[in-house]
Amino acid sequence: MKALSANEAKTQFGNLLLNAQREPVQINKNGKPVAVMMSIEDYKYIERLKLSLLQDRATRAKQDRNSIDGEAFFKELIAGKHD
Repeated sequence: MKALSANEAKTQFGNLLLNAQREPVQINKNGKPVAVMMSIEDYKYIERLKLSLLQDRATRAKQDRNSIDGEAFFKELIAGKHD
């Protein structure tokens, strides 16, 4: 993944948009990663995956008749953890 400083992203925004269409681009501020710019197609794909995971976990919980702590579930989902 390519990486740019926040200043480079600002001064080269048009180029950043073009690069993000090909692959995600990491944006760093003070040397630390703070954001990723990606194509809308990649973003939509990730959102579909998250929804699919949520639906799968809800279905499994129903089948197992286990209760799930909603707050903990969404924290795990956001953190990218899954069973």
